[in-house]
Amino acid sequence: MVHPRHVYVHVPFCARRCSYCDFSIAVRKVVPVDEYVRGLDRELSVRFPAPSDWTVDTLYLGGGTPSRLGATGVAEVIDVFRERLSLAEGAEVTLEANPDDVSPDAIHAWRGAGVNRISIGAQSFDDMVLRWMHRTHDAAAIPRAVDTARNGGIENVSVDLIFALPDSVERDWERDVARALELEPTHVSLYGLTVEPHTPLGQWATRGEIGETPEERYEAEFLHAHAAMAAAGFEHYEVSNFARPGRRSRHNSSYWTGAPYVGLGPSAHEFDGTVRRWNRSAYVEWLRETVSGRDPIEGSETLQAEHRLAEQVYLGLRTIGGLELSTTELERTQAWVDAGWANVHNERYLCLTPLGWLRLDALAADLTLVRSRY
Repeated sequence: MVHPRHVYVHVPFCARRCSYCDFSIAVRKVVPVDEYVRGLDRELSVRFPAPSDWTVDTLYLGGGTPSRLGATGVAEVIDVFRERLSLAEGAEVTLEANPDDVSPDAIHAWRGAGVNRISIGAQSFDDMVLRWMHRTHDAAAIPRAVDTARNGGIENVSVDLIFALPDSVERDWERDVARALELEPTHVSLYGLTVEPHTPLGQWATRGEIGETPEERYEAEFLHAHAAMAAAGFEHYEVSNFARPGRRSRHNSSYWTGAPYVGLGPSAHEFDGTVRRWNRSAYVEWLRETVSGRDPIEGSETLQAEHRLAEQVYLGLRTIGGLELSTTELERTQAWVDAGWANVHNERYLCLTPLGWLRLDALAADLTLVRSRY
């Protein structure tokens, strides 16, 4: 068996649920670190029972809020993996963190455990907006967290922001982008707000307390962020992601290239190149299965030819590298180039512009339909 070189670990714990969140989380006042680590260890034993020479290039702790594991909890999780695999020289080890969890002691422990990249969930620099989002931190905690990480030796710092909030929130997007750039992060991720039905935000929308964000403002905020980030020297290398040269997220980039990856923890997904599988979503169910020595898998699917085709097109168009096209496909997509939605690089790669990324779903569907007829 050839093990994937990328590992994702879902840590579900949060202090509270954000207003927009529909992820698999477990709200806990006191995080059951030992219990979770034991479950993760058992899941690894069931999934990979035989000893092997397994080296990975990226290890990503996402959530949820992995930083809620605390200084020693994160180290314990990474130790579980070090018992079964080796981190390649220069491996990227990422930890998602809330600003209010970042302290000098935590950074010292995380760095000592091998964390060399931290992704800080800022979302906004406006205290009113943060309260509306049900975030646990205030704006002042964000620069403090960035400084603490750097002073503690973790210089590869990514910052997350959410854009396209409802008009009623009265958020100053341009100010938030400027504040993020002032921190001089190595990476920025921007996500447009989506209203999911089973969230506080979804309930507010159902009751008519908030309205939909106009498409024009969504586009304007996305394009403003692109222009500001580009002017600051960032590379817009994927629809939602910007990086300084040499600082792209290696882990997330593996998803966009279709590379196999392992997924562990509640609701985690994994892909071996042919089959996609996912774990039980609820923490208590995942824990029950793992501590009983059973695989916590909830479902799986084998990607058929048409699914592979659709994913190849969609993932290729998401990234700055673009999608390789045939002569016939290039002729068909000339209208996109003429409209300013795409460019052709090296005579055969179609790369979407920011305007094109705003129309990604429609463009990908059209090109997938064309390819399905071959």
